[in-house]
Amino acid sequence: MPESPGMMQRIIFMLQRMRFILFACMFISSAAAAPLAASAREEIDTLLSRLEASACNFNRNGTWYTAAEARSHLMRKLKFLENKDAVQNTEQFIERAASDSSTTGKPYLVKCGNDAPVPSAAWLRAQLQAMRSPGQARSAH
Repeated sequence: MPESPGMMQRIIFMLQRMRFILFACMFISSAAAAPLAASAREEIDTLLSRLEASACNFNRNGTWYTAAEARSHLMRKLKFLENKDAVQNTEQFIERAASDSSTTGKPYLVKCGNDAPVPSAAWLRAQLQAMRSPGQARSAH
């Protein structure tokens, strides 16, 4: 079935339009996935140093680990997210890497001394708030 010249022009126009939309979407998605800023990385490093220096234990998938082991695990998760440009700030790090297991979905817990375990997200957010407050020398637990 022969196509009219007008039909071919419309098809070409539609293909060009679709190509433009595709490139626009690719640009927007790459712009939204900016790498982690040095200041955010430094803040995350400080947060994890506070965890490691604490006398707290870290529960991951039902097993308790030392704070040093927790830091090591969370650093691996951070590097994974950084390689995918999937974290831009400390809050996203807490939400996407330090709150729960990416394999089981179980929440991570932090237990300091005789205190009851708390969700790691709450513990880390409290530490972050303390770090950002004017008197930054507050305790890690």
